[in-house]
Amino acid sequence: MSLTNEERQIIVNLELEKAKKTYEAMELCMREKAFESAANRMYYAAFHAVSALLISTGLSVKSHRGVMALFGEHFVRTGIFTKSDGALFSDLVIMRDNADYNCFFEATEEKLNPYIEPTRQLIEKIKRYIADKDK
Repeated sequence: MSLTNEERQIIVNLELEKAKKTYEAMELCMREKAFESAANRMYYAAFHAVSALLISTGLSVKSHRGVMALFGEHFVRTGIFTKSDGALFSDLVIMRDNADYNCFFEATEEKLNPYIEPTRQLIEKIKRYIADKDK
C-alpha cells in the first residue's frame, strides 16, 4: 500500500510532534532524576524524528533496527547527514537498550548529559531537512 503525498505529510507531522513531546518527556525525567526513563525517552525522541525523515522520502519503516539501517544507508553514507549524526543515533540505541534491559547498567546524569544537546540538534536538523525538501 502506498501513501499519497498528503497522507505521508500527515504521518511525518505526527512523527515530528511525537519526537517533540518525547524530548520534553526526557527533559522532565532528567529533572526528576529518572535517568533510565530519560535514556529511553531520548532514544525515542530521535527515533520518531528519524522515522519522520524516512517516511518523508518514501522509505518504509518496519523495525527499530530497520530505521537505524535505513538512516545509515540513505542519509549518513550519502553525506546528507554526518557520520557523527549516525554515531549519535547508534549510541542512543545502545544506551536505551542498556537502560531498559541491562540490570548492570546504571544510567546517570553524567552518562546522559553529553547526549542531550546533540539529540536536540539532530531532531532540529531533521526538521529543517524535511522542511527544505518540501519547498
